[in-house]
Amino acid sequence: MSDAVLHLKGLKKSYNKGLVNEVNVLRGVDLTLTSGEIVALVAPSGAGKSTLLHIAGLLDVPDAGTVEIGGQLLSGKSDRRRTVSRRQDVGFIYQFHHLLPEFNALENIVLPQLANAVPRAKAEDRANELLQRVGIKERAAHRPAALSGGEQQRVAFCRALANSPRVLLADEPTGNLDPATSDQVFATLMQLVRETGLSALIATHNMELAARMDRILKLENGVLVPG
Repeated sequence: MSDAVLHLKGLKKSYNKGLVNEVNVLRGVDLTLTSGEIVALVAPSGAGKSTLLHIAGLLDVPDAGTVEIGGQLLSGKSDRRRTVSRRQDVGFIYQFHHLLPEFNALENIVLPQLANAVPRAKAEDRANELLQRVGIKERAAHRPAALSGGEQQRVAFCRALANSPRVLLADEPTGNLDPATSDQVFATLMQLVRETGLSALIATHNMELAARMDRILKLENGVLVPG
């Protein structure tokens, strides 16, 4: 498909291969994520959703199958080639923000841009723009310990989008927040994704949040089925 941003075909992944306790996590996952689409990934704990996200985001490699981002085949490529694509094309958000505690909010968003060879002044402008979009620009000089849980996760959203990726992969991005804060932060994430026009695959246990996305996919017995 010409508007496909992320295309996964026949992904398989097993652990403890060849042993009696071999676990087949992915048994042939197919997925096409199109431009501007937000898809919910629903699965119980241990079903393999994190494994799927890691393979889709080029952090792990499948035993079989292919990963394409922006029409480029990346599975089977060198570590260096996959690292370059991961920096440029993929944004990650996790349940825990994983911000660097010794740096303030602005710096946490600037650093991944510097790693991608963006000049500092341009990186700071981008960081300030993103913080403005999520409503916490006035907190730019605060370190993570001085931010609330919702503010920390908003900074993590900005960091994930700092390099203007093609696709956003999120693993329970509001799972560590109380229900009220979770709803507010998720609304911010949805708005940010819509405004930037990228595609997103968001793993969640929260079916109310999943229902707000464009479609729902369930990971069952190692394959994706409509939710």
